[in-house]
Amino acid sequence: MAIEKKTSYGDISISLDAIATVAASAALDCYGVVGLTSKSSLSDNIQEILRKESFTKGVVARKAKAGYAVDIFLVVVYGVKITEIVAEVQKQVKYVLEKTFDMRFHAINVYVQSVKEML
Repeated sequence: MAIEKKTSYGDISISLDAIATVAASAALDCYGVVGLTSKSSLSDNIQEILRKESFTKGVVARKAKAGYAVDIFLVVVYGVKITEIVAEVQKQVKYVLEKTFDMRFHAINVYVQSVKEML
């Protein structure tokens, strides 16, 4: 599924994978984020931090009733307030997505899958 936009320069088609890639990159730039993990890793009891080639598996972009929503599945660092990390990720991802794609996003949902201690 893709998002179709019309501009004065022509038509633009934005894939949900493009949205997921931009969201993943923005989330990884936030302080306290160790990496992304897949949505199913919690149910599989496998906590694997995704590599750069596949980190879009840790982000799900979808069309909701009220607009577009993004779900992000994170691994965060031990010793930092999780609520602060989540709030910063939501704020940063929303800002980057809306600036990049020039459209509104209804929800940025952040799920903390694991906490890792950094040595």
